[in-house]
Amino acid sequence: MPEPHSAPDPRGSAPRFRRPAPLLFEPSETRDDGEQFFDLDSIADPRELLERSTELALAFRAAADRAVEFQAMAAAQLADPRRFDRLSDAAVAARGDWTEDYARKMIEFGRELLTERGPQ
Repeated sequence: MPEPHSAPDPRGSAPRFRRPAPLLFEPSETRDDGEQFFDLDSIADPRELLERSTELALAFRAAADRAVEFQAMAAAQLADPRRFDRLSDAAVAARGDWTEDYARKMIEFGRELLTERGPQ
């Protein structure tokens, strides 16, 4: 197998070799004793566990809601009748792995969000 070579310099000089980037942190040690989920399994105090797990649940819910908004805006943009390459509701549904009825609702929701957001 041939040795890898550095790409030629576009200025025509000999290829320059670069040092690898230094590690700025020590890689964490992998554990074989099971799955870690945000270190919740290491919290012994039930009050602290409830507080931390509730924070995580709320954060994931907020992230999921925001992701759905972005899905809706993308669906609305793809189905925009002003686009020469606009997608049908069925095509948007196929891309989003949705039913056609749900795709129509998402397109409508996305149009509302884009209207609120204003021109960009």
